Amino acid sequence: MSGVVIVGVDGSAPATAAVEWAAGDALRKDAELRIVHALDRYPYAIAGVAVAGPEDVLSRAAEQVLEAAEAVARSRQPTVRVASEVVEGAPAVVLQEQARQADELVIGDRGLGGFTRALLGSVTMKVAGQAPCPVVVVRDGPRERIGEIAVGIDDSDSCEPALAYAFEQAGLRGATLRLIHAWQVPVHAFAPEIFFDADEIHTTLHEMLRRRIAPWEARHPGVKLVEDVQNAHPVDALTGTACDLVVVGSHGRGALGSLLLGSVSRGVLHHARGPVAVVRGDARRHADEQGAGVTVA
Repeated sequence: MSGVVIVGVDGSAPATAAVEWAAGDALRKDAELRIVHALDRYPYAIAGVAVAGPEDVLSRAAEQVLEAAEAVARSRQPTVRVASEVVEGAPAVVLQEQARQADELVIGDRGLGGFTRALLGSVTMKVAGQAPCPVVVVRDGPRERIGEIAVGIDDSDSCEPALAYAFEQAGLRGATLRLIHAWQVPVHAFAPEIFFDADEIHTTLHEMLRRRIAPWEARHPGVKLVEDVQNAHPVDALTGTACDLVVVGSHGRGALGSLLLGSVSRGVLHHARGPVAVVRGDARRHADEQGAGVTVA
């Protein structure tokens, strides 16, 4: 397997965590690790005042950010092929453009203000909602290896790319893949005569899961699977599971289409304690090129 794993860096602690995660995944994929820093001059632009000069402070700072990130990557994974680049422009725009060249894009979460652990930065949300390849959002902080990956599944074809990515990750890591489908009994306070047989629902949903995963199980016979059907909200089910990676799909709806993340993927990004991979529907192209799949929730 080969390709390019791109990680966006800005010198922050979450970006450092993203470099560490990306270096490990590049090693597993036998891919090149490309470290990218977006040099955004706009916040420093003042009408009539030149930002650049004989000694461009911003450019030198950008190079220092890359040097520090490269050092982290090489110390964690000395055998990984590493390249780095400074690209001028707004971070969200730069990273979305870089994602066109990547098999995977990794970024750190960047919360703002007093709700840092609850909210993600606008760059993170824009990139996760629009990048054409899988986007992994990594949080800063110690992580204990669980040996399990979780992926959300529903009964629509839109979860296929996420399934492909999750099966690939589980195979590369030798991890168990937990297949999560969450359902909730509809509120029927005004129609109490409607009866739901929980056992029958569970049986039907497990059958749906088996049909959905059968092609991927055939491609990845070595991956251990756990079927997990829960009577819970999807966000609660996915974020309440202890795992090394949560894989979700992007189901944006409405006039803005791909500019939006679906409510489940957005909720998981906000509240998950560990790394989250967001896989859009058009990531199928990447899966087909690799001869594997991509899993979406």
